[in-house]
Amino acid sequence: MSDSSKKETSGMGRRDMLKGGGIAAMAAAAGVPAGEAAASARTMPDEPKNPYGTPPGYGISLPEYYRPTPSVSNRNFFPPGEVLAKNEMRICFPGSTPWPPTLAQSGTCIMVELGNGTTIPKRMFFDLGNGSVKNILGLQVPVPQINDIFISHLHVDHYHDLSYLFPFRASFGGWTPMRVTGPSGARPDLGTRHMIEKLKESMVWHLENFDHCPIGDGYVFEVNEFDWRDENGICYDQDGVTVRHWPRSHVKDGASAYRLDWEEAGLSMVWTGDGRPDEKTIKYAKGCDVFITEGQLDNMALQAIKFGIPVEIPTYIVDTYHTPYYAAGYCMKEINPRVGMICHYEQNAELDIEAAAQIRAHWPGLFLWGGPDVAVVNVTKDAIWQRYAVRPEHASVSPPDPRELAAGGAQLPDEIEIPRPKLPREEQQEQFLRDMEIDPNTFYPADANRPLMRTWPEEGVKIKTQDLIDSRGGVRSEADK
Repeated sequence: MSDSSKKETSGMGRRDMLKGGGIAAMAAAAGVPAGEAAASARTMPDEPKNPYGTPPGYGISLPEYYRPTPSVSNRNFFPPGEVLAKNEMRICFPGSTPWPPTLAQSGTCIMVELGNGTTIPKRMFFDLGNGSVKNILGLQVPVPQINDIFISHLHVDHYHDLSYLFPFRASFGGWTPMRVTGPSGARPDLGTRHMIEKLKESMVWHLENFDHCPIGDGYVFEVNEFDWRDENGICYDQDGVTVRHWPRSHVKDGASAYRLDWEEAGLSMVWTGDGRPDEKTIKYAKGCDVFITEGQLDNMALQAIKFGIPVEIPTYIVDTYHTPYYAAGYCMKEINPRVGMICHYEQNAELDIEAAAQIRAHWPGLFLWGGPDVAVVNVTKDAIWQRYAVRPEHASVSPPDPRELAAGGAQLPDEIEIPRPKLPREEQQEQFLRDMEIDPNTFYPADANRPLMRTWPEEGVKIKTQDLIDSRGGVRSEADK
């Protein structure tokens, strides 16, 4: 080779050489001769092109209505510092992943808050995956107010924190039944009701132990199990809020999607749960304000490297269980929501870039991630805004709100009696175990010693309603008096 030839070859930069290799690799994968691919690449214009179109997008689609809503007071969400405005919806994502759980992501959970102009918005929960309760409490939601839970299907990453929540909720002021809605299955033992029954059956030791505490009706589940085959059936209709459901393809019968419509505010939200892309979801989610679906990256070679598994495993799982990002973008385009969102995904810097590109293959509209924990989206008729919650180190330990203790919206009494424990320890523990205890006089200093409260007072324990309200910094309205 002549010196001039060598000079000409060496003038090809490393980037150009890699680019040429990349063209050959892509050509081989697509079955196109490498020579043709290289020739095509040489004829491509050098002028860069904005893949998202011209302004006002400027490279990412931000419509005019993407702006702070009336309740938004800061670039971050500091719970519970913002009172949700009347007719404003706030959607928080206490959990956002199927597997693996990380410091940034817990099992899937979506909390929907509907503003009524008071400090207690109407709350509803769609799925309650592992680890999500920690984040709900971090959002300073009082324990008794964690209720009205809609389960999309019975994979544990969508319901497993129920087992953790309900006994502690009952002992921390949640003395009313827990309301759970979910699909049936192909057999009775594959439905939501059976899952709840067996959940309680597996926790007999825990539940009887806690019956030594004031529990009330906190162990009671009001299960609304609907027929998984129903299309657009109504499973909730209260306070001007309607929730409908339809079946999804997720390997096994019994997976469902939900649509919430809030009549007074004219707002709607869809959570698809898990499943393959389907026409029913497009039909029943059409025109909603917020469309939330799951998403999986369709780049199996990269997935295999990330998880350290053969490429066949992620390919098989996605192709039978889940919605690839290309399909999520397609569904968003067909449904045309004001915002399309992805929840139930693995958040990763490199993967997020690839995922967004696949979604953008079809969807040019407003797109937001429903994760990592805890993403927060505020929605009104003319504005949508996303932030992330800055959670305090400690969870909410607020005393019960009196309005939660008044059954069925009944008038608040002046006093509320704490439920009497149902199973004192002497009825569930042998005497020799109590005899093993060290005499308290041994370890209490004389000036700190006090009589032990071994039994619940015969006269019961009552608290003044106004004292509870005062402890929460609230004001008792005339309607509550």
